[in-house]
Amino acid sequence: MTAIKLSELISSLSYALDITEGQPEGHCIRCCWIGMNIGQQLALPDEALWELYYVLLLKDLGCSSNASRICELYLTDDLSFKRDFKWVDGSLPQVLRFLLRHTGTESGLATRFKAITDIVKNGDAIAQEMIETRCTRGAEIARQLRFGESVAAGIHSLDEHWSGEGRPEGLRGDTIPLYARIALLSQVIDVIQHAAGSKEALSEVAKRSGSWFDPELVRAFQVVASDSAFWETLADPHISERVLELEPGCVETVLDDDFFDDIAEAFGMVIDAKSPYTAGHSARVGLYTVLLAEDLGIGDARRRWLKRGALLHDVGKLGVSNRILDKPGKLTEAEYEAVKMHSVYTGKILSRVRAFGELADVSSAHHERLDGKGYPLQLSAEEITLETRIITTADIFDAITASRPYRAAVPVQETLSIMQKAVGTAIDPNCFASLKSLIEQHPEFFTDLEAQGVDNNNGEKAASAPASVG
Repeated sequence: MTAIKLSELISSLSYALDITEGQPEGHCIRCCWIGMNIGQQLALPDEALWELYYVLLLKDLGCSSNASRICELYLTDDLSFKRDFKWVDGSLPQVLRFLLRHTGTESGLATRFKAITDIVKNGDAIAQEMIETRCTRGAEIARQLRFGESVAAGIHSLDEHWSGEGRPEGLRGDTIPLYARIALLSQVIDVIQHAAGSKEALSEVAKRSGSWFDPELVRAFQVVASDSAFWETLADPHISERVLELEPGCVETVLDDDFFDDIAEAFGMVIDAKSPYTAGHSARVGLYTVLLAEDLGIGDARRRWLKRGALLHDVGKLGVSNRILDKPGKLTEAEYEAVKMHSVYTGKILSRVRAFGELADVSSAHHERLDGKGYPLQLSAEEITLETRIITTADIFDAITASRPYRAAVPVQETLSIMQKAVGTAIDPNCFASLKSLIEQHPEFFTDLEAQGVDNNNGEKAASAPASVG
């Protein structure tokens, strides 16, 4: 396994969180630069800076968990909603203006009016639900990534405000974890400076001092902001290299195979939380991939490597709106093109990790076809690796046997009949034969897998595979 630091892996995967929030590429990286400079200005000890570092990179871990609900309630695109909501300062005029501009803009007048009325009537409860889901889920995934309670608490309290008017618990003043206070301040600074410049960011931060932000942190940032080098680095396209240098060396983190697996599973949880129709999808595709790979003679180490690719194969879907992912009807041509982009996003995100170079190609090609009619690169059969063919087979099997917004789950035998028609064109014959053989040997396992609890949205582990197949 290629040697890699935890900071390199997490900072690379943080780009997946950026696209989920509809933010410009590198948002979490820039927040890390801002927040770490504030932490250094406060003379925080190295241990605290190390924890702060990962709160800043992972502040949006729970961001996918409320995407579907946003689309359902606001009848809008979750990505633009999340992006623009970061500008809202909480004042009634801004909230109402945001609501009118983002609720049901493509719906009929009656439908839009009903949605706005429901939101105005139940606005407080809706906001609490959204933020509590996001914060709780983010903290849970941080623990899955082996971070301690200080990091989990920092992520959980990201939306608390100094005045006590934030969420989810309405914490006030210094009862809010310090890391969360720094992360929220850093987030607002980056959103505003990236769109409107440093002067506007400084002005907005000063305006919210004492309401949203801890005044002491605002003063610390103002000192940091007086150095032109700080802003130059913030605008540098190679800022990720500087951020990697900021990680304190006080904590030695060994990225062994078990830790790699935990990280892949945790980000699989982020992916699957994007839509209720994909609950457990990444975990099941990972499991099917391992079973097929063993049956096809792939060795232990390579199977373990491939499972990570299977768990992360849909990471690019974080950049696709739930208005499309959860749509019950037929997609338009434009919507289908947007869905196809998820494979491109997967490749771009995974290729940022040095150790994932080959894996990025394998995972991002899971919609390529043997007949050359797949996407995103229209690869021909000889260009599609066995590893990709295995993930493709696992992905198609799970996609058909799971419920989708436009249909109910399809029984296993009917699924095999459907897949048979695509053998040789989209599905590799040997992979399909292996799948059929495994199902014939263990029919109950495949039929009952959904009921056995492969549900990442509840944080559960995949059901154990039959001993004879892995």
